[in-house]
Amino acid sequence: HCRDIHTKYSSEWGAGALEDKSRLQIWDTAGQERFRSITQSYYRSANALILTYDITCEESFRCLPEWLREIEQYASNKVITVLVGNKIDLAERREVSQQRAEEFSEAQDMYYLETSAKESDNVEKLFLDLACRLISEARQNTLVNNVSSPLPGEGKSISYLTCCNFN
Repeated sequence: HCRDIHTKYSSEWGAGALEDKSRLQIWDTAGQERFRSITQSYYRSANALILTYDITCEESFRCLPEWLREIEQYASNKVITVLVGNKIDLAERREVSQQRAEEFSEAQDMYYLETSAKESDNVEKLFLDLACRLISEARQNTLVNNVSSPLPGEGKSISYLTCCNFN
């Protein structure tokens, strides 16, 4: 099970590895239109997708249904989708309430978490919870693609006690 996960992460941008378990390959398009056609091709082989919006920007939240339509059109129906509200370090400027985001994510059957990339709040938790869920799905053979072997190269070891928080 996913308790007592010990992780390694690579200093390489865009990739991290769970020790002797799997490789996470992360593609960050930052929602930019110029990457729109590229993202569509990545949907097909993705086992998980993270949709991130800015809690201080209502417009970023209003764009989520459009992204979900693309996911529905191009991704497998087995893809794990996570909703992340970022910039909780700017809570005093919040435009999207946590309750509203939680209700939206629940209606869309998505795991929800709030983070601060600037302060590193919940970022590690996000990826560990997601990795835990992917490992669980891989063991049940319900993933679109197999989880790969660990990345070669140096990484920094972290000990972290967790369990899957995904339903």
